[in-house]
Amino acid sequence: MAQVGQSKGFAPKEAPKLNPPKTTPISLTHLSKCDGNSPSYPIYVAIMGTVFDVSGNTAYAPEGAYHIFAGKDASRALALSSLKAEDCRPDWEDLADKEKQVLNDWFTFFSKRYSIVGQVRR
Repeated sequence: MAQVGQSKGFAPKEAPKLNPPKTTPISLTHLSKCDGNSPSYPIYVAIMGTVFDVSGNTAYAPEGAYHIFAGKDASRALALSSLKAEDCRPDWEDLADKEKQVLNDWFTFFSKRYSIVGQVRR
């Protein structure tokens, strides 16, 4: 029997070495600095308040296709499969069940590829 997530192709071909998940509180101000525009900061993307370090993936760097998500809690945009700046925001609770499932799938995808470095402090 396939493990949860594998049937949808969430598991990477080669398992990355992930650090143990952290629960460090990360302010929205600090998260916004982790957008790839300063070499002094890593690149972070948050989903449902959980912050992932995506620094190793150039797709989130300033010229990358998914840079719009960097330095933000992009939950709504991921749930809607949107690359619009106005959708890159943390509120997702009002979405339809189908979109919430898409968001959960993205969370699973990220959790298998990127280390969890903290939780957004609101």
